[in-house]
Amino acid sequence: MILLQANLQDTVQNLADTAQTVTTAAVKTQEQIHFIDLLFRGGWVMIPLALLAFLGLVIFIERYLTVRKASKDDSNLLFQIRQNIKDGRLENAIALCKNTPSPLARMLEKGLKRIGRPIKDIEGAIENTGKLEVAKLEKNIGILGIIAGIAPMLGFVGTIIGVITIFQRVAAEGAIEIGTISDGLYTKMITSATGLIIGIMAYVLYHILNMMVEKIILKMETEAIEFIDLLEEPGK
Repeated sequence: MILLQANLQDTVQNLADTAQTVTTAAVKTQEQIHFIDLLFRGGWVMIPLALLAFLGLVIFIERYLTVRKASKDDSNLLFQIRQNIKDGRLENAIALCKNTPSPLARMLEKGLKRIGRPIKDIEGAIENTGKLEVAKLEKNIGILGIIAGIAPMLGFVGTIIGVITIFQRVAAEGAIEIGTISDGLYTKMITSATGLIIGIMAYVLYHILNMMVEKIILKMETEAIEFIDLLEEPGK
């Protein structure tokens, strides 16, 4: 009898655990569907917001990989160039720069090809090349700044549309009830929140890329100064 009661209790407990698991899964599924439904309730303004979010993400990933590749450590490059120049192997120094895929190497290569001309000409060539390399690194980064400004504005447009929807419903039905104003409130709040979130993320990603580029610029300027000092050393 005691054994039968124990088995019955175990069976009931297992059934209860199974029911709880099923209920939890159902609630999670309902929450996910509910969240997606909320996004759709934002109206047509969510379409351009989604496009802005996708565009910003693509630009950030592409620029991040490009800038990160350009910022790889090539601190030994100038040392090798110095040794080649001291040994009179200018062609080897130029070949070394050609085989190093970095903005710094391309900038120094342009200076090496100008050796023999006045220092001002070499400085000008290095500076112009450096500007071109920086422009390549900064390509499309400004779009993230534009997205950071436009996304909240689109969210505000959604807020206005939501308010207009509320007034239209109230005027048509002649009563202020939750069911009457709910659609307008959904549009108002969802678009505002989405626009702000996208704008904040774009703003953060924009400054992350800018800081990475500024770090490369500082490194290029430092190496360029050391390169010019190398050429101005006595006996060069």
